[in-house]
Amino acid sequence: MNIVLLHHSTGGCIWKGGVAGWFEAYNARQGTAYRISEQAFPKDKPYGWSNYPFDYYNLWVEHAGAAPFMDEPTLELLTKTYQVIVFKHCFPVSNIKEDIGQPDIRSKERRLENYRLQYGALKEKLRSFPNHKFIVWTGAALTAQGTTPEQAQRARAFFEWVRSAWDEPGDNIFLWDLHALQTEGGLYFKDEYAAAPGDSHPSAEFSRRAAPLLCRRIVDVIEGRGDRTPITGKPE
Repeated sequence: MNIVLLHHSTGGCIWKGGVAGWFEAYNARQGTAYRISEQAFPKDKPYGWSNYPFDYYNLWVEHAGAAPFMDEPTLELLTKTYQVIVFKHCFPVSNIKEDIGQPDIRSKERRLENYRLQYGALKEKLRSFPNHKFIVWTGAALTAQGTTPEQAQRARAFFEWVRSAWDEPGDNIFLWDLHALQTEGGLYFKDEYAAAPGDSHPSAEFSRRAAPLLCRRIVDVIEGRGDRTPITGKPE
């Protein structure tokens, strides 16, 4: 079983919190052969350091096919190597502007109306690979110093929509609820979990706590428990 985590900086922090070591220990205990790797996606050049809903739509739906787009692998390419694909957004995904009543699937504007269209197209695309499993992180939260109450409320509304409406049982798409772990039910990334005041990257301590929860969630999905176990990865 080949697994890949597609990420930028927040994902890199949690990867360094012990993901590879957790899988090594799990394989040794259980006799499994779950191989996990990570890669920056998309790269800074030539595509650009953006991994928001528009970008996954752009790379995997708008430019789907057997050839890379701007040196980035499409799902047709990734699924040749990996049976489980885990992907996420950078924390500016939570800097969401107010809707203007003009939803546009091809817009880079971070608005709820655009996000929902892009996620709808992504769901259809992911489901077209029924022999693969996909794990999407709910978007990373921002500290109170890094956002506004209005933006934080819109972010929470979007991730609640992802949890309650977009994600459906019985398919090949699953969630890992990073946002819930970061906020513990509040609006903001808790300061004690952040790298520094005003820095919305996770601290090393939070990353070490979150890494095994991500790993447990991945294993639950692989082993058929994805629809009946907590999406945070925390034991019941």
